[in-house]
Amino acid sequence: MRLFSLILILALGFVVPAQAAFETRATAAWVYDETTGTVLLSKNAQTPLPPASMSKLMTLDMLFEALRDGRVTLDTRFSVSAKAVSMGGSSMFLTTKDRPTVEELIQGIIVQSGNDACVVVAEGLAGTEEGFAKLMNERAKAIGLRNSSFANASGWPDPNQKMSMEDLGLLARRMIEEFPEYYHYFSIKTFAFDGRVPSNHNNRNPLLHLGIGADGLKTGHTSQAGYGLVGSAVQGDRRIIFVISGLPDDAARAEEAESVVNWAFRQFVQKTVVTKGTRLAEVPVWMGSQRSVAMIAPEDISLLVPAVVRGGIEAEITYETPLRAPIAEGQQIGTLIVDLPDLERQELPLTAATAVAKGGFLPRVRTAAMTLLAEVTGQAAGL
Repeated sequence: MRLFSLILILALGFVVPAQAAFETRATAAWVYDETTGTVLLSKNAQTPLPPASMSKLMTLDMLFEALRDGRVTLDTRFSVSAKAVSMGGSSMFLTTKDRPTVEELIQGIIVQSGNDACVVVAEGLAGTEEGFAKLMNERAKAIGLRNSSFANASGWPDPNQKMSMEDLGLLARRMIEEFPEYYHYFSIKTFAFDGRVPSNHNNRNPLLHLGIGADGLKTGHTSQAGYGLVGSAVQGDRRIIFVISGLPDDAARAEEAESVVNWAFRQFVQKTVVTKGTRLAEVPVWMGSQRSVAMIAPEDISLLVPAVVRGGIEAEITYETPLRAPIAEGQQIGTLIVDLPDLERQELPLTAATAVAKGGFLPRVRTAAMTLLAEVTGQAAGL
């Protein structure tokens, strides 16, 4: 067998020309179209960096898993240790006399970015924050976060507390997909535990008030990390997830986050380029009951394409030829490869339209004869 490829043009129709590339001021960024699974922007996205409070998403993920597993409920109350109360930085303003519920702690972490609340959760689930950090590292590896390490539950500066922007984005996607019943907490605009309203009872996500479909997730800031945001927004049928970090102040973070959302939704369009069942090629079959089989798209193939593209895009189909029988209907027999400007390569499966049984005596004789003829012809040509 040998690998064979052919080129075809996928029709897009007319699209208004625009600029797809985006130059972000963030030192690191990752932008993802969740609907089509397309990475729109990747800048230093796999580099482990100080995540500040954005790493609180991992603490929340661990808490959501505990809720799903039945180890706690939203009404479960946790005790508050002296260590939790002593935490500096952003706070839920807990005291050792308090017994906050899991639901209150979720809101305190998301809205108030409470470092004290994170320690309460860590100690409530694992006994100590150190033990919880070990569990965070184990769980991070298990769910595919390749460039993350944790030393604490809050994102407090530590040489061993690092996450890549890609990992933060993948974690955000996981929380949206795996825990829809808890995701609504990320869009809560204000929260004050037990009526306490000192200074930070407003959600710091600058996009929630703009009416652009933003519904989460988490801001972060330390002097080392700069200002960052893990965000998500929905417009129409599309959802984008993005992470930016290293901005100089909260005003720059807010402006850059809004620019990313506007760019992602306005500079890309989703197009169905191949409908389900479309025959894209005929592939020769070896020793089969028929000599070839049609290669089709098993589902509608929709691509997110830059709005600058007009008319059509070039794609490549690759497959091994000849295919050896038997072949099952729906079996993947090829791949559609699409390379678009400024986007990662997309590889989509193509399948057999029909089953092809193993051939009987005559097809086998015919195939053997054709093989022998090809070998003789090749030898004669080499004389």
